[in-house]
Amino acid sequence: MQNSSNGRTCFANGSVHNTRMKSSYQNIPVTILREGKRFVAHTPVFDISTSGKTQKEVKKRLQEAINIFLEEVEAAGTLDEVLGDLGWQKAKRAGWKPPVEVSHQIEKVLIPA
Repeated sequence: MQNSSNGRTCFANGSVHNTRMKSSYQNIPVTILREGKRFVAHTPVFDISTSGKTQKEVKKRLQEAINIFLEEVEAAGTLDEVLGDLGWQKAKRAGWKPPVEVSHQIEKVLIPA
């Protein structure tokens, strides 16, 4: 990673991140499931999933996947469009706000044998 004087950070993968852009931390819903010997993490607000051998690993990998996703859409100049399509709302002072989770529950479904 290399910083430049124009407020952009260049990453090893060639992507560019605008460091002058406003940023804010947001709490997002994450579900972690156990599938056999692996853990799978999913966040519906970015529609991103990943897996890992441990809960710690899968949390780290999900954060990395989200960071790469945001770097790529920002570099492509499509951040507003993509976040808007995912249901995020742009707020004047606080940047982007994720969709609000209204329910997270277990539902019973009939699975064919």
